[in-house]
Amino acid sequence: MEATRNRSNDMDEHCPDCGRETPHSVSLQILTESTKKENAQFSREPYRVSSCRVCGSETSQRMNNA
Repeated sequence: MEATRNRSNDMDEHCPDCGRETPHSVSLQILTESTKKENAQFSREPYRVSSCRVCGSETSQRMNNA
């Protein structure tokens, strides 16, 4: 998936890997979902991406499904 970073913030969130509230880097990214080049321009969706700054675990959630 290709990504473009639009906005980034740091905040505390629950990390399932650490099992506690930890600092996370949170960003909104536009990800290309299609693996076919001819459809890639039509398959970009916004995602909320959260990365734990303690263990590096990353989660993403499609914003249209939030």
